[in-house]
Amino acid sequence: MTSEALLLPILLPAILGVIVLLIPSRWKGIAGVITFLGTAILVVWAWLLFTSGEILLSLPWVEGVITFDLRSYPLGSFILLWVAIFGFLISLYSLVKLRTHPRLREYYGYYLFTLAVAAGSVLADNFLVFLFFWEGLMVTLYGLVSLGSVNAPRTATKAFLISAFCDFCLILGISMLWAINGTPKMSGITIAPDGLAAVSFLLMVIGAAGKAGAMPFHTWIPDAAIDAPVSVMAFLPASLEKLLGIFLLARICLEFFALKANSTLSIILMTLGAVTIVLAVLMALIQKDFKKLLSFHAISQVGYMILGIGTGTLIGIAGGLFHMLNHAIYKSGLFLGAGSIENRTGTTELKKLGGLAKEMPVTAIGFAVCALAISGVWPLNGFVSKEMIFHGSLETGYVIFAVAAWVGAIFTFASFLKAGHAIFLGPRSKDVPRVKESQAGILIPILALAAFCILFGVASALPLNTFIQPVLQGHIPAGEALDLSSHPLDVFNPVALISIGMLAVGFGLHLFGWNRAQKQAHLASETIHHLPVLGTLYDWSEARRLDLYEQGIIALNGFSNFVFKTIDRPIDFFFEKILVAVGSAFVRFFRSLHNGYFPNYLSWCLAGLVIILLLLRVF
Repeated sequence: MTSEALLLPILLPAILGVIVLLIPSRWKGIAGVITFLGTAILVVWAWLLFTSGEILLSLPWVEGVITFDLRSYPLGSFILLWVAIFGFLISLYSLVKLRTHPRLREYYGYYLFTLAVAAGSVLADNFLVFLFFWEGLMVTLYGLVSLGSVNAPRTATKAFLISAFCDFCLILGISMLWAINGTPKMSGITIAPDGLAAVSFLLMVIGAAGKAGAMPFHTWIPDAAIDAPVSVMAFLPASLEKLLGIFLLARICLEFFALKANSTLSIILMTLGAVTIVLAVLMALIQKDFKKLLSFHAISQVGYMILGIGTGTLIGIAGGLFHMLNHAIYKSGLFLGAGSIENRTGTTELKKLGGLAKEMPVTAIGFAVCALAISGVWPLNGFVSKEMIFHGSLETGYVIFAVAAWVGAIFTFASFLKAGHAIFLGPRSKDVPRVKESQAGILIPILALAAFCILFGVASALPLNTFIQPVLQGHIPAGEALDLSSHPLDVFNPVALISIGMLAVGFGLHLFGWNRAQKQAHLASETIHHLPVLGTLYDWSEARRLDLYEQGIIALNGFSNFVFKTIDRPIDFFFEKILVAVGSAFVRFFRSLHNGYFPNYLSWCLAGLVIILLLLRVF
């Protein structure tokens, strides 16, 4: 393919996005068809780029200063392909789920613009070009989230401001890296993360972690789960933002900086990953709304990716990248499944659901496969990528990180047993009338993603050899080898046996909680919810005391009230009261002097003349 072929993944969705926004309102239904066909073309084109090897494009942008550089290579083309695949599947889903949305043209317009700037971000080979597209993602994020419920604009603002902070850190980090290297070109940069470069590394990691939704930059995601359209959740935090955030993190650790295993920066990354895994999954466990439960798992699973890449070991990095893909697959499937349930029942509150397996068997099957995959159950894809991360963590010698990952596995399985039990099993809920299975346009994407969960688990060599091995090929140290194509799906090695034991603990935990809650599945986690220390932390979290954004707003309001009362009000009092009173007194005084007697006026004139003569003599 020619170098100009790199422009199509950017220009096609951007042009279609403009067309969709300009369509007359009476033809708004065509917007979905245009988007669906456009994403189908994008998938084909992305596959052609993926199979065409490295392609470079350089065009003049700012005359004599900046060039518009694009590059397609294994990591970028791999991400672009899966962005296109998820874009295609979710556009098919949206044709049915959102056909009556009052702002349909805006939805598809923002959707297509998101695909355009995402393509630009993964193909960019110049930091300024990269930032141009990367910041565009922040704008389209706001637009898509704002299309939801009445509270959606506030949540969109929250997402925008958190992303803005992370992107500000990213820009600072890139500026430092640019100053160190003296070039905005992205390819060919590899430096040791020492001194100023270490600061640059950490700032850029904040940008990547914020995009991926890691703690503490995650708090907009649970809010968006309730307020934003479910297809937006499947598209952004479930798939696209994970792909882009971990893509950037992989570039930071593999390409821009030579991250070494067991270095200080490696331990910082692993700690961030472990904390995100445990804290987010504990929050997921107690949720009583299915979409909110999924949102916290979208955060928790990022921890596995960061932990894997942070190990600095080949098997850990490969596991982190594979888990990035696996998570995008099963989490999108789960969010789409939540949308299918909501489409028919009108709710995703667990206490209002129950016994839906007979009425929605296809949705139940899709949910079961994706839920087992995210839980790391053999032989699905989540099992393989998590085992690779476990192995990578143990290779570092810091067993605590593997323990954190196993603890995450316990509560992940327990929370999905709770969700599946409450939604599909047990007695039929009286809060929801009898329903029927969702339409084919909703079910096909769910089943396709469930099929990927099975295929990429049973035949894990296929994605590992096709997508992950080429990415790592140029980063294997001399004398070492990594043959991911022969990665065994072995359940009898000690690490896998521990993992299976953790799943058994999770199963036992759910049964224990279910029995304690008098066989009410949606209350199965209440035992943990009310433990002495955890109960307090849960209460603080649910009251948003641990939400840095919300606490920041409270702090700003307090500061503004302080300034208002101690500075603004005294200043106003001075000008409105004191100055006016003094001025009025002077006015009254001079008014009393102007009594109309000529001798008084003559005396003032003579006195003034004397004063002037004295001043002239002095100066």
